[in-house]
Amino acid sequence: MKKSYKIEVDCANCANKMEEAAKKTPGVKDAVVNFMTLKMNVEFEEGADPKAVMKDVQKNCKKVEDDCEIYL
Repeated sequence: MKKSYKIEVDCANCANKMEEAAKKTPGVKDAVVNFMTLKMNVEFEEGADPKAVMKDVQKNCKKVEDDCEIYL
């Protein structure tokens, strides 16, 4: 399953950090952050609960970029 989320991030480098953090989160098959459109596209692993996984993604992104935001 794929979902798109609106994000708020200050720079392209920060967006790259968010993308890497999201990709390392259990339950995420792939993630792409587009700084220009301020969107994060997430592909979830089979059987994963998107709401629970995205809470973990948000925690991981806050660790690398504390002023980022993901609108769930």
